[in-house]
Amino acid sequence: MLEVKGIYKTFNPGTVNEKHALNGVDLTMEDGDFITVIGGNGAGKSTLMNAIAGVWPIDEGTILIDGANVTHLSEHKRAAFIGRVFQDPMMGTAATMGIEENLALAKRRGKRRTLMPGIKRAEREEYRELLKTLGLGLENRLTSKVGLLSGGQRQALTLLMATLIKPKLLLLDEHTAALDPKTAAKVLSATDRIVGKDHLTTLMITHNMRDAIVHGNRLIMMHDGRIILDIRGAEKQKLTVEDLMHEFEKISGEAFASDKALLG
Repeated sequence: MLEVKGIYKTFNPGTVNEKHALNGVDLTMEDGDFITVIGGNGAGKSTLMNAIAGVWPIDEGTILIDGANVTHLSEHKRAAFIGRVFQDPMMGTAATMGIEENLALAKRRGKRRTLMPGIKRAEREEYRELLKTLGLGLENRLTSKVGLLSGGQRQALTLLMATLIKPKLLLLDEHTAALDPKTAAKVLSATDRIVGKDHLTTLMITHNMRDAIVHGNRLIMMHDGRIILDIRGAEKQKLTVEDLMHEFEKISGEAFASDKALLG
């Protein structure tokens, strides 16, 4: 479903601020893979996700989604393939519009606009049932402005919007990092349920090693713009945080220096 072949990205080339963010990254995701991505600050996690989403052009390499070469497609054209949830709960929704209006926009993504009535009764019931699965009481607030919601409620809504029309690829960019632990657990639970139900191919960046181990069927660790560890299946299920620390230090020759990842 996703093929990343030898991609490189350097920011501010030829200046004192030159940064080699991606250094020949190769990654293949099968249909239905749920990969968690872990790594310290500056490892290249978000750069990789932004490269896949088309936020900026890569310097070298190829990106294919479901066999289609999207390497030179703009971000808005890649949106036809990709659903995305950002770290900031304020992104991904229209704050001044109601919950049902935001869901309606997501449902109509990529379709031709008509002069038919905006939201029909059956559609409204569909949204109500979907919102019930979140366990956040949003099914009784369909007309509430999204800007009035808490960060966790808004992030859960964004997750629903990103997956309402099944994407080829779901990108989750530390989507629980700004939430308190209890709310983050609810959003992660909803993530597992939605990804599992629709068999979504998913790439999730997380700052929390425990979350990286518990969620998904595969884990990759990045360091200095490269993938240095790729663990899947039964091997991943037996992992502990201590195992990950040991593997990182053995491969990179450094101590893992992210307190957020260790203590989260």
